[in-house]
Amino acid sequence: MSIDRDIESWLRLGLIKGLSGGAIRKLLTAFGSPDEIFATNIHSLERVVKKPVASRIFQREVDEGNFVRTIDWLSDPANSLITLVDPDYPVALLNIPDPPPILYFKGQRHLLALPALAMVGSRHATPQGLTNARAFAEAASHAGFCVVSGLAQGIDAAVHEGGLRGAGSSMAVVGTGLDIVYPARNHVLAHQLAKVGALISEFPLGTPAIGSNFPRRNRLISGLSQACLVIEATLHSGSLITARLALEQGREVMAIPGSIHSPLSKGCHALIKQGAKLVENIQDILDELNCFSGQHSDAGQVSLQQENVIEHKQGDAALLVYLGHDAADIDTLCERSGFTAEAVSTMLLTLELEGKIGSLPGGRYQRIS
Repeated sequence: MSIDRDIESWLRLGLIKGLSGGAIRKLLTAFGSPDEIFATNIHSLERVVKKPVASRIFQREVDEGNFVRTIDWLSDPANSLITLVDPDYPVALLNIPDPPPILYFKGQRHLLALPALAMVGSRHATPQGLTNARAFAEAASHAGFCVVSGLAQGIDAAVHEGGLRGAGSSMAVVGTGLDIVYPARNHVLAHQLAKVGALISEFPLGTPAIGSNFPRRNRLISGLSQACLVIEATLHSGSLITARLALEQGREVMAIPGSIHSPLSKGCHALIKQGAKLVENIQDILDELNCFSGQHSDAGQVSLQQENVIEHKQGDAALLVYLGHDAADIDTLCERSGFTAEAVSTMLLTLELEGKIGSLPGGRYQRIS
């Protein structure tokens, strides 16, 4: 399949070894288009970039194998390069300090025109955190947002699952090349995103999962979005990096509160103390962003204050009263309820099968709203 000559030039420029996004922007400012950069003499190039890089640009020195592989990848109509001059380049990214000159994109391009909302959180989420992530993402998607996250395990994956259920769908910003799914366990989810949502990366094909790539990815998650919602996070979570980047980019930062005893609530509580918007339901987000949702689905009524009030009930449901909303182990539940350990174990199994509670490490259980 024939690829546009301009796209080929952008691709070659993006595959020059050692040429950063910032350097590409400087070259574009100095000389104009990629074709004009390649046509410039080496002495002029050396005034903008370092000599070894200038030499590689002048000689058009790229990994030809990767160039050919990417051209073949672009033959799929679902795949594309989105450059700074592309009309579909996300306007929100143009307003961050370091917009990537080239984006690798897979999926539904019309989603780039929708208002976006970032939702992030822990890779080791609680059952309640995963439930919140899916429900808030679905509600935001129904409200017209494209829900953005990072395709990681835990909260990110749940956010994408929820977002895909709504009209706004979901977009994953990844820290690898788009020919790699990381983590591999999210392969099915990545396929769904490619089909009805989107995946986006600033990294060339073949780029592996390197630790330093993920903070760079995080700035795009926040940069694409009007606001960033942190669903669950420890004090040392990478989600707080995304929240900090969102603040630096002038985005709204929001957080869902949780149990004062849960380490996975500490990061959210810290953000709230620092001025982040405390969010209990989707309307809190819409109010903060001055939005109106005409949707009246059940997903749009998500609230952390909704509780199953259980009065005068016996058996399995009664155990939920003693469990409350903080995690507890079997011994604690025996002390609170007066039930035997055997009875509590049986009740917990039934409640877990019904999806009313989830098990946590250390033999603890947590209620799922």
